[in-house]
Amino acid sequence: MTANARSPVHGTTSGEAYWGPGDRYVFHVTGAESGDSMFAFDCLVGSGGGPPPHRHLAEDELFFLYEGSIEFNADEKAYVVSAGEAIFVPKGTTHSYRNVGEGNALMYTIYTPAGMEGWFREVFERIRPGEFDIAPPPADEAMIARMLDAGPRYNVEWVAE
Repeated sequence: MTANARSPVHGTTSGEAYWGPGDRYVFHVTGAESGDSMFAFDCLVGSGGGPPPHRHLAEDELFFLYEGSIEFNADEKAYVVSAGEAIFVPKGTTHSYRNVGEGNALMYTIYTPAGMEGWFREVFERIRPGEFDIAPPPADEAMIARMLDAGPRYNVEWVAE
């Protein structure tokens, strides 16, 4: 096997998990596991959850909704993405999303190439055993400050609303 060879990865619900801004993230495939080709995770977006406007300078993103619907704003256009639908956001595109519904939305997110998992690890709090089924906490000032501070280290630019 060469140094560049990769092995199959079985992402499960027991992967690393973090609380985001009204979200819960469970890692399925990281850069270390994919030869830095991708980072994929499952995301529960609580009502009102989602990040402020930003753009990734190094990664493309694909979002696939499998429960609920989410309002995406990308490249100055609004999209409602519902269960069974996807939206692709190319690197450099300003975007944000918000769960405007009453219940949770569930989506799968893929970054290519990998690298953003470092930002998630640095910014968000790891979910401890026994906390997995509680509602995601809303963003607080400390979380927002960490998001803004870490952005430049991970090629993320925050855009004023």
